[in-house]
Amino acid sequence: MPSPTTEPAATRRVSLLTLGCARNEVDSEELAGRLAAGGWELAADPEDSDVVVVNTCGFVESAKKDSVDTLLAASDTGKKVVAVGCMAERYGHELADSLPEADAVLGFDHYADLSDRLDDVVAGRKVASHTPGDRRKLLPISPVQRPAAAENVEVPGHAQHGWGPRVLRTRLDDSPVAALKIASGCDRRCSFCAIPSFRGSFVSRQPDEIVAEAMWLAEHGVKELFLVSENSTSYGKDFGRDGATALERLLPRLAEIDGIERVRVSYLQPAETRPQLVKAIATTPGVAEYFDLSFQHSSEQVLRRMRRFGSTDSFLALTEQIREYAPEAGIRTNVIVGFPGETEHDLAELERFLTGARLDAVGVFGYSDEDGTEAEGFDGKLDPQVVTERVTRISALVEELTSQRAEDRIGTFVDVLVELDDDGELTGRAAHQAPEVDGECVILDAPEKTETSGASPRAGGSATRTPAKRPQVGDFLRCEVVDSAGVDLIVRAAPDADR
Repeated sequence: MPSPTTEPAATRRVSLLTLGCARNEVDSEELAGRLAAGGWELAADPEDSDVVVVNTCGFVESAKKDSVDTLLAASDTGKKVVAVGCMAERYGHELADSLPEADAVLGFDHYADLSDRLDDVVAGRKVASHTPGDRRKLLPISPVQRPAAAENVEVPGHAQHGWGPRVLRTRLDDSPVAALKIASGCDRRCSFCAIPSFRGSFVSRQPDEIVAEAMWLAEHGVKELFLVSENSTSYGKDFGRDGATALERLLPRLAEIDGIERVRVSYLQPAETRPQLVKAIATTPGVAEYFDLSFQHSSEQVLRRMRRFGSTDSFLALTEQIREYAPEAGIRTNVIVGFPGETEHDLAELERFLTGARLDAVGVFGYSDEDGTEAEGFDGKLDPQVVTERVTRISALVEELTSQRAEDRIGTFVDVLVELDDDGELTGRAAHQAPEVDGECVILDAPEKTETSGASPRAGGSATRTPAKRPQVGDFLRCEVVDSAGVDLIVRAAPDADR
């Protein structure tokens, strides 16, 4: 490790490493904006930095292990290392005590002064580790009182207050897709989940603030907005009487922004998914026909112990409602198997749902205790070997069903956002595929030159004649699905195909 100095270097360089979900990606770009405003130069390579900031994930054990491994690898560079993010917020000084390789462990309350704290770290000054607490207690119980109160609470991704027309965010890549946070926190009390304790109570961002950030992202080359939160169906619940339909009113505003071709909503709570929201997502031009619904299970008995609502039949009715509006809509979910008390009958009920729902993508997770959750104290825990066997059983069913669903799309047409040109091989995603988790489209025979380019998916009708051009990253390309491989689609450009 380099020797401590008494003053920060004249040119200070920092690199940011991000783990976990898209919400963390937003937080990292906000931190990058704060640090750039504080005079820090952003470096892509930790070796070129004075400090490496690791934005950790603390959701489940595997994510925590990845975070620790990343912190240790950053320490191996010999640079100063600072842990921030969910794992740092959740464990604070406990993490610092067990991981002396980190020079500081900072919580969300340090974000506003992060530039100064990194100065302290570079100068060898000790920064006290974060002391964890229940962040639900920082905001009023009444949702309508929270927006005003949140101005005095550090909520990652909500930092625009006081910055006027400027957006406190710096992009860390040049992807045509960007996550955009619409809310933070969660008021639900799922017995297996610890997130509300360290992310806090639910609070929405103001619509005008979100639209301003979306316009800024469009000016920086973003074509697809990926709306994120802990629970998007709750958006606007803290706005008072008119808040119930706030998301339905926000979506067309975002879709109409010049340069934005696709808006995608994520993290929908099935029990809160109202018919008018289903219709808005399925029918608003420029909004992807995509439903990210966290069913978690379908057995009523298991759902009640999870402190969730619904049943196999009500969930199947929801998927049918979606497809009445948009037969080709993408639907994805996550499920937990091996939950305490889960029986063979419960597992068969989950299989009945998965078979009937015809989902496009399903994440299967085996239950494990999470620190501080209600389920940690439940009886009826299953043997880990049984949990593993059930994960294997459900995963095999999911692989078969989602592959069939992809095969069903052969012969249909999709609008693909080109995201990667790997030495001439183009790949991208269709409307039913979210970034990283739902598969991709592999584009066959991408034209070196074409006399016709695909119109944007919002334009409708036939493609527009334009000068010859090979598709570039960030372009939308009208394609026919000609084959599938698992959940991935093999597609061929069909720019003249009608929409």
